[in-house]
Amino acid sequence: MAFMLMEPTNQTFQELIGNGVKYQVPRFQRDYAWDREQWEDLWSDIETIKDEQYHYMGYIVLQRKSQHDFEVIDGQQRLITLSLVVLAAMKNIQLLINKEDEAEANKERLGVLTDRYIGSKNPISLKVDSKLSLNRNNGSNFKVICSTLEAPNRRGQTNTNKLLNKCFKFFETKKMGDTGQEIAEFIERVSSGMIFTKIVVQDDLNAYKVFETLNARGVQLSTPDLLKNYIFSVVTKDNNVSDEDLNELDESWSEIVSQLGESNFTDFIRYHHNFQATLVTKKDLFSSVRKLVSTPEKAYEYLRSLSQYAPVYASLLNPYDEWWAYQDVVYREVKKYLEGFELFNIKQPFTILMAAFYQFSAEEFVTLSRYLYVLAIRYNVICHFSPNEQESAFNQLAIKIHSKEFARASHVKNSELFRKLYPSDESFCNAFEFHKMPSKRSAKKIRFLLAEIETYLGHETDSTKTTLEHVCPYNPDQDWDNYFGDGVNDIQDRLGNVVLLEKDELRRASFEDKKKAYLDAHYPLAQQVASYDKWNLQNLNDYQAWLSKQAVGTWKVSYE
Repeated sequence: MAFMLMEPTNQTFQELIGNGVKYQVPRFQRDYAWDREQWEDLWSDIETIKDEQYHYMGYIVLQRKSQHDFEVIDGQQRLITLSLVVLAAMKNIQLLINKEDEAEANKERLGVLTDRYIGSKNPISLKVDSKLSLNRNNGSNFKVICSTLEAPNRRGQTNTNKLLNKCFKFFETKKMGDTGQEIAEFIERVSSGMIFTKIVVQDDLNAYKVFETLNARGVQLSTPDLLKNYIFSVVTKDNNVSDEDLNELDESWSEIVSQLGESNFTDFIRYHHNFQATLVTKKDLFSSVRKLVSTPEKAYEYLRSLSQYAPVYASLLNPYDEWWAYQDVVYREVKKYLEGFELFNIKQPFTILMAAFYQFSAEEFVTLSRYLYVLAIRYNVICHFSPNEQESAFNQLAIKIHSKEFARASHVKNSELFRKLYPSDESFCNAFEFHKMPSKRSAKKIRFLLAEIETYLGHETDSTKTTLEHVCPYNPDQDWDNYFGDGVNDIQDRLGNVVLLEKDELRRASFEDKKKAYLDAHYPLAQQVASYDKWNLQNLNDYQAWLSKQAVGTWKVSYE
């Protein structure tokens, strides 16, 4: 991680919050959102510290603003909640002072704790200059708790500030000790027992790289927050955006994230980027978006575009999304192609389909979806050709659609870019002829492919209402072993050794018995298998060669 300012270090909460350091949650970072479930989890972690001494709290990502000032890029929910635990403990000391219980000693304790964990008090206003400052929606509420050790009782509080106040009250009721000394010992134990891995970055571009690296390792940090902070800081660069406008932007951002879900967010941003600019990898995405969003006007435009395309992307990912029900009835046809993309986890076509949704008529969009689906089955599923080459071509095609150079599906189909990717009938047929798919793991995918061929042969088939039947059983017994002969151990996963039936009742029945059932079954593929006298490697190869010719017809883009 050469792009980091310093190596990650492990620090306790006490070390993080001490030494005159200040932390600012960026103005547009998401609001405080932890609820009772997370507070209870944290409390049970706190209770283990007595015996175990330490509890690991995960990564915290900070951006240095000056020697002692940092922005909290990731980790604010944990920092805020631990601060509220300390504040709630301090409130319990204040209650002892109110009862004249060791009042002088406890006042002194409170002063030391305030300086160490919360911030210094202004001698005139008695307001605390907090070590931790929150975003624009939570800042003043948190400051009141820091200054008065009371949750503000204001009218019309937002849900997020209600959560802050409830959190403070939740911990206030917890057993932390009976005397000022015991409570101070509790604070000391918790703050020196909670350990974070601190990562400090130089700027938001490095922060993004850290997020991507850690997310790739399964540590979920919030990439949408980082992008939001950047875009909103550009929008407000000239300080002429009203609170009302900001709230509106905030709402539309939340809507984008909730429609997509955080796990799909980065892909969406990349596919959205790739139909309007040269292809970027995930690694270069953030710096490329920064170039696109360089002025407040461009930032507004970018946000509008994200809002426009987020529902399209979310619905391309989900063929059953109710969003499709609100579109022109013509779009219903697209469902079967999207089911294919979803089943085989193919997303590359989405950059083209997003661009086309607002540029093409419904009919043209459906036709384009079919072309891309056929290409995906040939290129990705059966031939396993290079996804990088495909992504580069799709980027160029999407840009042509977005810029209105291409206005119809045929423009895409007939383009040099598409034709170069499209595997010829011969290469597709050859790849299909000996194709294997792990039939235990991929049963759903195999049923889908065979159902498509059945439908092409005139037998309309819903793959979800079928079962997969192995002609030569998956684990053959001695009889089948002897009957089939050479190659019996290499054919379990050959597409030529499976057919569709309504019920799977044949198991290890002999081929003679299976043939009778196949002939009664109305499934063209099973009937074709039943036309062989015997089931051996030669006939299986012959049948799969025939099957591959049907596949060529099933998934075909016609060029007159």
